[in-house]
Amino acid sequence: MTRITENEDAREFRSEAGSLWRITFGPLIWAVHFAASYGATALICAKGGTGFVEGLRLGIGIGTGVALVAIAWLGWQSWRQWDLLRDRDWENDQGTGEDRHQFLGHAAFLLAVISFIGVSYVALPVLLIGTCR
Repeated sequence: MTRITENEDAREFRSEAGSLWRITFGPLIWAVHFAASYGATALICAKGGTGFVEGLRLGIGIGTGVALVAIAWLGWQSWRQWDLLRDRDWENDQGTGEDRHQFLGHAAFLLAVISFIGVSYVALPVLLIGTCR
């Protein structure tokens, strides 16, 4: 039985720090998109700026496109980290460093998928509702 030293443990944690950020960024992009979309809509409609509705729709559309591209990129990076196609291992239950690395990629990929769907649903009112009234 090998004993992991503190130095090896710290090095392994530093190598997985990117994975931990990747898990966080998908839902964070979704939350920022949600707050910005609904905040801007509430502000424009509360101020009676019905003349600005088309600009608002365009802005939300552009923001949605940027958010979806960013989440898709995170999902792609997470898919590559998960590395399912190379070893066809659906389970990572051995507790090794490689298993943890692939599990974090799997979790980040699933969060990216959920975030992508969430951003898409947040943008639906822009397509379906034409005015503030």
